[in-house]
Amino acid sequence: MTQEQPIIVGLDIGTTKIAAIAGRKNEFGKLEILGFGLANSNGVQHGMVLNIDQTIKAIESALKNCYASNPGLEINEVYVGIAGHHIKSLQTRGDIVRRSTEDEIKQFEIDQLIADQYGAFRRMSFNATYAIHLPISKNINLSFGAKAGLSNHTFLQNKAVVLNTVDPSLSYSGGDKEYDAYVANGSSKMMLDVGTGMYLYSKKMFFGLAA
Repeated sequence: MTQEQPIIVGLDIGTTKIAAIAGRKNEFGKLEILGFGLANSNGVQHGMVLNIDQTIKAIESALKNCYASNPGLEINEVYVGIAGHHIKSLQTRGDIVRRSTEDEIKQFEIDQLIADQYGAFRRMSFNATYAIHLPISKNINLSFGAKAGLSNHTFLQNKAVVLNTVDPSLSYSGGDKEYDAYVANGSSKMMLDVGTGMYLYSKKMFFGLAA
């Protein structure tokens, strides 16, 4: 007897609707649909979540309708899809030298590779945001927002590789006045981060400004 495949649930958060679909791969390798639910997408405009409370209620409604289509469903994991101009990705590539190519890759090696992508700088920030939504007419809304916070920028000296200008094969032992002064004077800086913006939107258009 073959073991049942896990249930796969996809959740698509769109501007007009939120859809939830549940399925499982059958014995023929095809996806068998087990449940489906739809809900009006309230709180999302042009792919951006403007009202988190309404968006959460819409997601709960879509999942509730998915359950209603098949009361026997057991949903433990959901894959979420969302798109918009605010979604950005950055592709990076890194490598590490392993002691043995025959040994299984360990979790600490993966953690090291991920940590190396951040380089020798670390940024920690604490922010508070506030937004207000004002209906101008039946179809047009105006939003104002502001944020304030502190960010700490730290240079991690132990993660930096500084070349010896005299002989690159030797480790760095001092001599670069600008680098030495930077490390000696403290490589951690605290910065104030403030911003404000407005967003005019309807179902057919949107316009925003930020500073």
